[in-house]
Amino acid sequence: MGYLTVSNATKQFGQSFMALNGVSVSVERGEFFTLLGPSGCGKTTLLRAIAGFNDLTSGEITLDGSNLRVVPPHQRDIGMVFQDYAVFPHLSVFDNVAFGLKPRKVPAAEIKSRVTQALDAVRLGAMAERLPAAMSGGQQQRIGLARAMVINPRLLLMDEPLSNLDAKLRIELREEIRDIQQQVDIATIYVTHDQEEALAISDRICVMNAGKIEQVGTPQEIYGNPQTRFVAEFVGTLNTFTPGDALEAMLGQLGLTAPEAASWAVRPERLALAAAGAAPDGTAVLAGTVTKYTYLGREAHVQVETPAGTLVVQVANPGMSATREAGEAVSVLVPRDAPMAFGADGARIGG
Repeated sequence: MGYLTVSNATKQFGQSFMALNGVSVSVERGEFFTLLGPSGCGKTTLLRAIAGFNDLTSGEITLDGSNLRVVPPHQRDIGMVFQDYAVFPHLSVFDNVAFGLKPRKVPAAEIKSRVTQALDAVRLGAMAERLPAAMSGGQQQRIGLARAMVINPRLLLMDEPLSNLDAKLRIELREEIRDIQQQVDIATIYVTHDQEEALAISDRICVMNAGKIEQVGTPQEIYGNPQTRFVAEFVGTLNTFTPGDALEAMLGQLGLTAPEAASWAVRPERLALAAAGAAPDGTAVLAGTVTKYTYLGREAHVQVETPAGTLVVQVANPGMSATREAGEAVSVLVPRDAPMAFGADGARIGG
């Protein structure tokens, strides 16, 4: 039994739309648990049900052994960080953070020490008297984080808190959020549609799709051992082999069989390029022709037309001179443990 447990949660809107369809998850104390999925998959609906903003149609939510569904939202002792910062522009940074402590009848001296501590944690200690209007988006989001933490919540919920920030600031702030969360050791549920963000900061990730859970696991498990085709495609990129003789020949070279497989796929970084005709032991070789070269700095993507389909090969540290010309003949090397098989239902076979 986890610290937070959601059991068989359903949420129906209107007659036909099932936003949550039998969702069960368990979050441990101090864990950073991320709900990841595309828009409309149910992740925010689940977060809002935990916060108490909308109730489930059926199912159970327990926090530290007690039934959360019977507790009004303002009594759940949950800190919430929103996408749009939700700061009060007319209040100072200090008063913004202190806002949630006043209804709790916290003594003034304790408010001062707790707010100061929370602002120091998010590196805003020197800005306590400033008004938020003159501050950057990243600083305003830190105010929201400090305000959520200062109440010493039993649970911290974050709904896409970085999606309004530019790319560089997102990376910077996600590292800070993770560091702060580890310092305060609060169980945190974080919602995002950004796969890289989820991989970078989570203890475990719950990938959702169409109101259901596809897979729950560590970042390494989700990326390295996806259990469904949806997870493999949503978290990372995927090459799909074209069915036919060339695919059968490649699988034969590798000694792989899965008669029930509806499709075979491989990650771009698991492939390698060699001069035409080269064939190291333990790999299958697909003869191909380069059709596109995309240089991205720390990596390059080489698109190759092969008899088993159009494949993208990811090359790490390509350097400035290591280009591939369109029309160049190459061999695509496929290691034996690289191809993944999926059934007609999308489930992984033998993974």
